[in-house]
Parts: sequence; structure tokens; C-alpha cells
Amino acid sequence: MEFKDVLKDLRISHNLSQMQLSKETGLSQSAIAKWELGKTEPTASAIITLARFFNETADYLLGLEE
Repeated sequence: MEFKDVLKDLRISHNLSQMQLSKETGLSQSAIAKWELGKTEPTASAIITLARFFNETADYLLGLEE
């Protein structure tokens, strides 16, 4: 699975809107939307922030492990 799919699945499974995820992580809602659409790629620091928030590994977020 690609990052965009993993992120959206995690967000939905935690019952979060993009805006709620933005407020919880400090990442912009527009960036989250672009990542989920596959229009842009996140920075390493954004991946780390998301991995810590969802208690997942960066490899999982990047689709390198299941």
C-alpha cells in the first residue's frame, strides 16, 4: 500500500477528519489533503510526527511493512 492510502486508512480508523488530525499533530490540513490525494510527498519530519501520533513505524506509514 502507498503512503497516501495508509495515511487515509489510519485517519479514518481513528475517526479523525483531516482538520482534527491537523490540530492534533500541528501539520496543516492542506498538506494532509495533498498527501492523501498523492499530489505531494511528506517531509521526513512529517512522517515522524505521524508515526508517533498513530503509534506506528515510519516503515509502516511508507508501505514498507504490513
